Amino acid sequence: MSNHRGKGGIEAFQSLWQPLVPSMKPKVLIVDGHSMIFQWPELADLHAGRTAAARDTLVRMLRDLQDGSEWTVAVVFDGKGARMADVSEPDGIHVFYSKSGQTADSVIERLAAKYAQTCDVTVATDDRLERMTAETFGSMTMSSFQLRAEITAAGERIAAAVRKLKRS
Repeated sequence: MSNHRGKGGIEAFQSLWQPLVPSMKPKVLIVDGHSMIFQWPELADLHAGRTAAARDTLVRMLRDLQDGSEWTVAVVFDGKGARMADVSEPDGIHVFYSKSGQTADSVIERLAAKYAQTCDVTVATDDRLERMTAETFGSMTMSSFQLRAEITAAGERIAAAVRKLKRS
């Protein structure tokens, strides 16, 4: 029988339950935009004809995810401008474009490093090196497949809430 009263006992007990307690930190999702576009066939098809349409469709999907979840969402695309641009959408989605000569990956890394201490950060990408780098900063990661499942689940939560409101 173990003794939980002595020095270290409470610390040992806390170490058992702390991982089970949900974090109270804000949840931030950083999405590698082009990684998602090229992994999802309908967006890849759109991208082949109209790059902006594929980006806009992804942003709309991510807005719906943000609306149906606890995440604040940022999406990062490769850009061509002289400086990095943060184009915040009216619905709260942050859209970042890297500057010329800079990759979206480097912007994602900077954001993950900046927010990892104060937020629960998740990076969505299929780039293995990017995932490893994000995890080094303390971020969680998810694949394009996992992100798609999160978007679907958020859409189902929103639809259920709308049905419930219609019944009221």
